[in-house]
Amino acid sequence: MSGVILLLLRFLLTLTLYAFLGWALFTLWREMKLQSDLLTARHSTPITLQQRGEQAHSPLHFALSEITIGRGVTCNCRLEEPTVSAEHARLTYHHGQWWIEDLGSTNGTFLNEQPISTPSVVAPGDELRFGQVRVAVVIA
Repeated sequence: MSGVILLLLRFLLTLTLYAFLGWALFTLWREMKLQSDLLTARHSTPITLQQRGEQAHSPLHFALSEITIGRGVTCNCRLEEPTVSAEHARLTYHHGQWWIEDLGSTNGTFLNEQPISTPSVVAPGDELRFGQVRVAVVIA
């Protein structure tokens, strides 16, 4: 009789172990799915750049998290102006904000007429200047 009870206890222990492992794997899967959904939902806030002055073009809308500005063909925002370097500046979206960074341009990058030497936060309504080109910033 004790052999049957021992066998039944072993069976219940094995069943409990598998139930625990199944629950643990399901919990890990659910947590990974939640984190994955959060990461895919996190994206940059769209930004619009409106060139000002005589050579103003239609506004340029961007949904990228990194925008390169300059005269070069690889730049996302091309400005055909001799005072703009081939790769003049970079706008990046991180920590919930847009940041402007000068890429060692010849004529400098300015945020609200202040020269920038380190990455700086860009706010809606700010004005950027690349060489002699002025650009208004609209963040949606």
